[in-house]
Amino acid sequence: MATETAVFAAVVAFLISAVVSQTPPMAYTNHTVGGPAGWFFNATKNISATNYSSWAASQTFNLGDFLIFRTNTNQTVIQTSNLTTFKSCSIDEASDNDTFQYNGGDSDFNKPLIIPVALIISGSNYFFSDGDDGVQCQRGMAFEIQVNTGLGLPPSLNQPPPPPYATPPDSDSAQTPPLMIPETKDNSGFKTAANLRRYFFFIAVVPPLLLLLL
Repeated sequence: MATETAVFAAVVAFLISAVVSQTPPMAYTNHTVGGPAGWFFNATKNISATNYSSWAASQTFNLGDFLIFRTNTNQTVIQTSNLTTFKSCSIDEASDNDTFQYNGGDSDFNKPLIIPVALIISGSNYFFSDGDDGVQCQRGMAFEIQVNTGLGLPPSLNQPPPPPYATPPDSDSAQTPPLMIPETKDNSGFKTAANLRRYFFFIAVVPPLLLLLL
């Protein structure tokens, strides 16, 4: 009887844990990479500041979450979905479509940085630092995560692409704006609108009247 009770309790516990693990998240999450250790490399000990793979294994990641890299310019942040690139600790052979470098190439040494990275691709995502020609990655600055669907991408990260560029119409096909006669009050030689009206009256109306009188 005791054995059956123990087995029953174990089954119930397993079912509860399965239900809890499948419960969808209630909100998006910001994950500070490495926790308090941040994203750093100890050049003196030639090792990463913490075990990033262990940190990643303790987290649950979903679409729309953010990874927050608290770091400085002595390290880089590389995101890739290419396992070969990840294992090589280098972006030399990477494709622009599967690998992204954040804040790379800054010439200021030891400049503090906060780098937010949105998780917008489900499945396997790989992160590493290729600093020191890949030594930082080889010595522990690398981790893999699995990104679940969760709540899906929020609208701010799921915008449609902008409309295609449209060539503006040729200048010949554009409408010519109507000719405007400027109003002016000066006597510098420009005819005002009123003067032009009087001028046209004398040219168009007065000569025919004179002919009738002759």
